[in-house]
Amino acid sequence: MTKQVRQLDRVVIRFAGDSGDGMQLTGDRFTSETAQLGNDISTLPNFPAEIRAPAGTLPGVSSFQVHFADFDILTPGDAPNVLVAMNPAALKANLADLPKGASIIVNTDEFTNRNLTKVGYAANPLEDGSLDGWAVAPVALTSMTVKALESFQISKKDAERAKNMFALGLLSWMYSRPHESTLSFLERKFAARPELAASNIAAFKAGWNYGETTEHFAVRYEVKPAQMSAGNYRNITGNAALALGIVAAGVRAKLPVFLGAYPITPASDILHELSKHKKFGVTTVQAEDEIAAVGVALGASYGGALGVTTTSGPGVALKGETISLAVALELPLVIIDVQRAGPSTGLPTKTEQADLNMAIYGRHGEAPVAVLAPRSPADCFTTALEAARIALTYRTPVILLSDGYIANGSEPWRLPEVADLPDLRVEFATAPNAEDGKTFLPYLRDPQTLARPWAVPGTPGLEHRIGGLEKADKTGDISYDPANHDFMVRTRAARIENIDVPDIEVEDPDGTARVLVLGWGSTYGPIGAAARALRQRGLPIAQAHLRHLSPMPKNLGEVLKSYEKVVIPEMNLGQLAGVIRSKFLVDAIAYNQVRGLPFTAAELEGVFEEVVKNA
Repeated sequence: MTKQVRQLDRVVIRFAGDSGDGMQLTGDRFTSETAQLGNDISTLPNFPAEIRAPAGTLPGVSSFQVHFADFDILTPGDAPNVLVAMNPAALKANLADLPKGASIIVNTDEFTNRNLTKVGYAANPLEDGSLDGWAVAPVALTSMTVKALESFQISKKDAERAKNMFALGLLSWMYSRPHESTLSFLERKFAARPELAASNIAAFKAGWNYGETTEHFAVRYEVKPAQMSAGNYRNITGNAALALGIVAAGVRAKLPVFLGAYPITPASDILHELSKHKKFGVTTVQAEDEIAAVGVALGASYGGALGVTTTSGPGVALKGETISLAVALELPLVIIDVQRAGPSTGLPTKTEQADLNMAIYGRHGEAPVAVLAPRSPADCFTTALEAARIALTYRTPVILLSDGYIANGSEPWRLPEVADLPDLRVEFATAPNAEDGKTFLPYLRDPQTLARPWAVPGTPGLEHRIGGLEKADKTGDISYDPANHDFMVRTRAARIENIDVPDIEVEDPDGTARVLVLGWGSTYGPIGAAARALRQRGLPIAQAHLRHLSPMPKNLGEVLKSYEKVVIPEMNLGQLAGVIRSKFLVDAIAYNQVRGLPFTAAELEGVFEEVVKNA
């Protein structure tokens, strides 16, 4: 059967089903196929916090959204063009996000009376006309998968589990995705059980062949590769990019890397990834709790390593006292906080940006640290290197604020040339530094950076006192002198303010904008997409994005005051807006939401348009 092939410039697909239906794996494999083809991509995994939420219920729905295009894109897409719904719960949980006319592929085998009742359907939506506004393609995914695997020596349960591979095969055919890498992946994944590898591959091929032969799908689609600068690319998640950035930092600093971590959603994947890189001098320790994790990391820094600890908001709260100790000791320490919705346990698998105030201010006493935030999954690599540079150069703790959206999302990443990465080498103290040539002064500072010497324990002649009690200037002796305490507090603050950070860059193409949108972290994508849409409609708007949140770029105040209005969208209740107002006396307009989901571009476009028209 010859089928029509239609060209598209972009597509948004959402796979949705029970948390046990393999939707994350399905989406990840489709994304890998798409990356291999050369499209620009952006993804949004969304899953419940429970390891196995109740089957067939709304709270148990897991989804994976992938946006791919033949041009540069910034977000996972506001609304799906295609929804793959594995059961009634997946349909009901996601239908409100679908624009009329979108395609819905439903697994009809799961639309039983029991499953319909479980999610509150009084009638079958596939039969009552309630879906008439959408293009519905009913497919018996489960039964066709079981039928295709009849010849395999596997249980019926294992055969039914392979329905996600049938769906992946069908969608891969529909959108002309290469599939060799998925078949190889399945062989590796089930290497210990060859019968499962063979059956899942057969299910994938059955889905592909169904699309090729059925009359239900008369059109096949193609999305051409995006135009990207030359280089080698790979698809990467934010957590993986952070891990590789830390590995690169250790290599470029010629230091061993020591990670002290306690597993916590959504940061655990950094621990998993770093544990694979022992050959690069990386040591990972899964500590018994958050306090122990940061303690061993700080101890490693004292011993001459690049100490790193990873966590989420609840863990940062527990680590606060040790971070404060690192401030007093003036040792390098990188703290990666992959933010999630709070307070307390909150929504562990949902995203938020509500740890900014805690990162900047959340320690007792005057205990300033540097704070950074990546803007996208790929940017995590660069930001991890920058965090290490600041920590090593200025002998300070650095908090890197990622979030769940960035951590689990993915996009193409151009592999950098190693020679182009920053040189992070440091010089340890090796000899006495006092004028008499005999005495070591542990708090005699570098006049440029205000950093103190880093003396590795055991270096002859460099014995010195450490601890949390206030230290005397230069000698490091315990001091209760009021004037010395005032001097040391101010010096530690000046060391942070003295950090060399690049000026903030403003995207204002024609220079006529009167409104500036200022963002930080993962809001970069939706802000950029919204600003791009407004400019295409002839409405000028400027955009600037902060990577360095403490200290801030030296030119930020001048930039803010050069615009009539400043809008700051955040996934919190206005934390950066509060900092900007207090620091620069700018009456910033805060736009905030805390739904556990990222902003959509359309939502921000409407907000920005109103401000621009009233400016």
